[in-house]
Amino acid sequence: MKHQVNYTMLCDFYELTMANGYLRTGLGDRICYFDLFFRSVPDGGGFAIAAGLESVVNYIKGLSFDEEDLEFLRGKGCFSPEFLDYLRTFRFTGDIWAVPEGTPVFPGEPLLIVRASAIQAQFIETFLLLSVNHQSLIATKSNRIVRAAQGRPVAEFGSRRAQGAAGALMGARASCIAGCSATACTMADLYYGCAATGTMAHSWVQMFDDEYTAFKTYCELYPNNATLLVDTYNVLKSGVPNAIRAFKEVLLPQGITKCAIRLDSGDLTYLSKKARKMLDEAGLTECKIVASNSLDEYLIRDLLQQGAQLDAFGVGERLITSKSTPVFGGVYKLVAVEDENGVVQPKIKISENPEKVTVPHFKKVYRLYDNETGKAFVDVLCVYDEEIDDSKDLELFDPRYNWKRKTFTNFHSRSLLEPIFRQGKLVYQSPAIKDIQTYCAGQIDLLWDEVKRFENPHAYYVDLSPKLWQIRQDLLHQKRF
Repeated sequence: MKHQVNYTMLCDFYELTMANGYLRTGLGDRICYFDLFFRSVPDGGGFAIAAGLESVVNYIKGLSFDEEDLEFLRGKGCFSPEFLDYLRTFRFTGDIWAVPEGTPVFPGEPLLIVRASAIQAQFIETFLLLSVNHQSLIATKSNRIVRAAQGRPVAEFGSRRAQGAAGALMGARASCIAGCSATACTMADLYYGCAATGTMAHSWVQMFDDEYTAFKTYCELYPNNATLLVDTYNVLKSGVPNAIRAFKEVLLPQGITKCAIRLDSGDLTYLSKKARKMLDEAGLTECKIVASNSLDEYLIRDLLQQGAQLDAFGVGERLITSKSTPVFGGVYKLVAVEDENGVVQPKIKISENPEKVTVPHFKKVYRLYDNETGKAFVDVLCVYDEEIDDSKDLELFDPRYNWKRKTFTNFHSRSLLEPIFRQGKLVYQSPAIKDIQTYCAGQIDLLWDEVKRFENPHAYYVDLSPKLWQIRQDLLHQKRF
């Protein structure tokens, strides 16, 4: 990233009051384990896309309080002098493991695990959640849109409709992770290497005395990147004919056949078919047709099913805000603590809502792949000291149903969580955005098509090892009243 803003004070106030309380009661240095996970996939989909890790890394690296911060907290009148002195030298010295960005992920499994002192682990909750929740949400929505386009390029056009500057920038980055070929957000290119792209606004066309002059001038200025917006006045009567004239008079004499028109309103199926016919008859068979205008995965799918002659899409507000499901719903829960001898003690949260009952303990996450097809078919949560032996049959338990268990054979496994920080030191190198995008596409290819359906996707299971299942059952029994 080009520069790093210090977001230390971007936290819920109760993180500070709890930290002050931990320090004063002698619990501040107790080692805790927290899981960051989510409970349901946005839009009723079959999987989500993990994103936001790079923001977490930059945040942890810059975590510190300055004198202005301390003076502000002193003025609140509720923090002890000892706590303010503690914050003066505050740094993160714990451990973090995370699923790499771009990984398909499923409800109930940790996307990120924190092992740290109570004060440190609790304090970073807010920023970790906001980073992973927002960027995983936009990455998940973007990937649905990209898959709907069936290989056609999708550009993210949403900055002007984003929820603030950070929403625009980080949303653009998340969209590129998930497969968008470009973004209209220049800063996302500057900071992260997401390719910036753009055409023109209707105001460009209106600024000139006539539409043809606007198109001709643009082609003269940007002959190698000429995409003309043809719906300012009338698409078929003036827009497309004037675009054809400009392309023929300016580009073709230079030997340039790469060009495009953009449709931003009207019946996109009808207009694209008519425009395609006009362009082909004019000899501009290589001219592409780009569509925009409040698109999402369902509209794109419908357009292509109707035979729309579209080569690329620009998607804005419904992508950058994930309009149909605007909240990811990730949570951050305590799952274990260490006693004075360093023994890990599992902790569980009980709820009348079954989906809110946590899976306790310091865990590992494995993904199993079928040896015959290579496809992923189940994720496994197990205790941190367990290893999966690919050469042996594996019995797993469904955490939702006490009676449901299954034995798996002929598979190979992969550990999903990678070390990010060890004792406060960064041990992870964030990949380039293009490498994350390539990784993401490859991992999605390892999912069954049934899991990738937009409606009623096949349920991908996240199961428990027998050891972890028994620990959970024992804790549930102990906590009954």
